[in-house]
Amino acid sequence: IVGGSTTTIQNYPYQVSLQYGGSHICGGSIISANYVLTAAHCIIGSASQHRVRVGSTNSNSGGTIYQVAQTIVHASYSSRTMDYDVALLRTSTAISGSSSVATIGLESGVVSVGTSAVVTGWGTTSEGGSASTTLRQVIVPIVSDASCNSAYASYGGITARMICAGYTSGGRDACQGDSGGPLVANGRLVGVVSWGVGCARPNFPGVYAKVSAVRSWIQSNSGV
Repeated sequence: IVGGSTTTIQNYPYQVSLQYGGSHICGGSIISANYVLTAAHCIIGSASQHRVRVGSTNSNSGGTIYQVAQTIVHASYSSRTMDYDVALLRTSTAISGSSSVATIGLESGVVSVGTSAVVTGWGTTSEGGSASTTLRQVIVPIVSDASCNSAYASYGGITARMICAGYTSGGRDACQGDSGGPLVANGRLVGVVSWGVGCARPNFPGVYAKVSAVRSWIQSNSGV
């Protein structure tokens, strides 16, 4: 997270750290007792190589670790265009809730341009910088599809499965290691950290997988 501040898991109890080989690689969001929503590009190997840490402000200690029993990557995911950059993780045992572990509801409708949204994670605090082991947060406004599409025109533009958030002046954004994590507005999960050009650069808002666009896919694959 670039340009934000430290926070605690109690403020964002739906946030998880996706771990691969014992290290944090991505964020994710608890959407039910057995399912975590993350980015497709975060899935590296087999399900057994992934774990999720829940209920901890720190990415490498505390909370509870859950084994991933199954990874479900969207069949239409493209690593080239980053379209449909979503995946579901089914945990081998049910995630038990607490003051620091809870589900987040999913956005199924339209979020108006300019709405304040919060993105959280343990990613780098500057482009090319080092990751934070303490959870961080930053507030970014939802950007219009048209302006985001023109900003990324030379990169192929954005699709209907993407939503953008950030400031024209830059300075505040998600970054490497925040991928798969939550973008939340009005108390609902609106986006999944997906891609961008650098981090927090002026005129390049962060691009997120749009939850409302894959809402029926989530329902049919997780029952949520």
